[in-house]
Amino acid sequence: MIAKLKGLVDSVGVDWAVIDVGGVGYMVFCSSRTLSVLPQPGEAMTLSVETHVREDHIHLYGFATASERDAFLLVTKVQGVGTKVALAILSALSPDQMAQALAAQDKTPFTRASGVGPKLAARLVTELKDKVGGIAAVPVLAAKSNGKATGERGTDPTADLLEDAVSALVNLGYGRADAFGAVSRVVYADQGAHTLDGLIRNGLKELSSDV
Repeated sequence: MIAKLKGLVDSVGVDWAVIDVGGVGYMVFCSSRTLSVLPQPGEAMTLSVETHVREDHIHLYGFATASERDAFLLVTKVQGVGTKVALAILSALSPDQMAQALAAQDKTPFTRASGVGPKLAARLVTELKDKVGGIAAVPVLAAKSNGKATGERGTDPTADLLEDAVSALVNLGYGRADAFGAVSRVVYADQGAHTLDGLIRNGLKELSSDV
């Protein structure tokens, strides 16, 4: 099984690239996110690879980062998500954005991917909500809250505080996934105690820096 390709970029298409490894060209299917970071033809590139072997074909799927490969493997476990849809999701969302959307239980970002409707998006966040740590390239609040899901009030004072901060940012007009990610970054940038006002204020700073 091929797990990595290190060679020269030969050519690039809409959803694929050919990597020349010692004179042998390997076609790998990629998200637009990975294709966008490939160097010019003739230049060196290393891709993480997932090999799919079927009776009628062998397909290689290439990823610029290990976290993107992990995200691909995770979403393809959901019924209705084949490799084509998985690459579409990765084209629409980075692994960080996907992790934040899952942790926030926000299906809206997934609907931006081609082939993902509201029902499939809802299935994704429902089935993968407890597996967000498997793709998070940056820490998210789920880990900080000792696995307590956002919105479960009364079980963990820290989780309640974080949820209040996220809710306040949402009330100010920000998307839930964006608010969740901003508060997450604030929490992990400072491991000390936090106040609601501090989380909201610093969360706003994070959101303004994303613009």
